[in-house]
Amino acid sequence: MKHGKNYRASSDKIEGDKSYTLDEAVTLLKDTATEKFDATVEFVANLGVDPRHADQQVRGTVALPHGTGKSVRVLVFADGEQVKEAEDAGADFVGLEEYVNKITKEGWTDFDVAIATPATMREVGKLGRFLGPRGLMPNPKTGTVTPNVKQAVEDVKAGRIEYRVDRAGVIHTPVGKSSFDEGKLRDNIQSVADALNRARPNSAKGTYMKSTFVSTTMGPSIRVDPASLKAS
Repeated sequence: MKHGKNYRASSDKIEGDKSYTLDEAVTLLKDTATEKFDATVEFVANLGVDPRHADQQVRGTVALPHGTGKSVRVLVFADGEQVKEAEDAGADFVGLEEYVNKITKEGWTDFDVAIATPATMREVGKLGRFLGPRGLMPNPKTGTVTPNVKQAVEDVKAGRIEYRVDRAGVIHTPVGKSSFDEGKLRDNIQSVADALNRARPNSAKGTYMKSTFVSTTMGPSIRVDPASLKAS
């Protein structure tokens, strides 16, 4: 793949075989973020798990202390009194049948997170083949199927994100924007690392967090020493 001169200039500042401390990596990331827009910063962790086994799935949510820097569009499947609760909490779309139909008939997915009350799951369950492949299906394990829609919406709007290991045992998650100062990026990255360590399956053997990286949307990856991500 051919890269532009800005990318190559940024890559030249990074020692490819070196594992940087979190502090060093964040400083370098800020120095190599040359995009002309406010790029998303991504954290990647290669975990020592085999996702083919149900007891080695790593999935959950974490509240980023400084948010993602992105405006999150939230759809809430609710009825009755919980419609107003969701609207008052700041949900962008609230309803049930009209949105089930909009998704199944029009393929509509112009939202980032879907939350559902338990009472609506009989209808929402029909959307598995539409929302599942996109990672948008409400799930009790990630707190997106809950009777407390107000709290769920507020948490998502404040910066709660979902992480899930892929088939290769890798987790990719946004941790902020290139405009964030170094302290905010460090805090967000450390919060994700702490959540992943807490989620370590009991059946996982050997090295758990094998390698970790940070990068901006179109920038080169910077290898982070996993040892520097251990909470003190």
